[in-house]
Amino acid sequence: MNVTITAFYAAIFGIALIALSLRVTLARRHARVGVGFGGNEQLAQVCRVQANFVEYVPFALFLMVLYELNGGSREILHGAGFTLLVARALHSWGLSHKPGISFGRVWGTTFTWLVIIVLSGANLYRLVVPG
Repeated sequence: MNVTITAFYAAIFGIALIALSLRVTLARRHARVGVGFGGNEQLAQVCRVQANFVEYVPFALFLMVLYELNGGSREILHGAGFTLLVARALHSWGLSHKPGISFGRVWGTTFTWLVIIVLSGANLYRLVVPG
């Protein structure tokens, strides 16, 4: 069975991860901090954006690939993948511009969690309901 839909979104998220990682590398170089944050709040913020991405995106992709392998709906897969893209862009933008509560951070987190909840439910449904 192919997992072309998940592979498509995983490729986009892979590029996004490299972009976020490059921001961390450049911020570390600028702050002259090799490990940790060195008391630099801006570096801490950039690192948090990348870390948050790494905390959520792999698990959401894992749920997507399981759902796709089990013959899940293309519409749900594309809906989840696109929503996750928008959610992570919102979150990254929001947290990059303001370390506290922001529109992007709140809605990015909300939609990320929603994607994980929907995919978890969809996977359970595929396992429990025959056919």
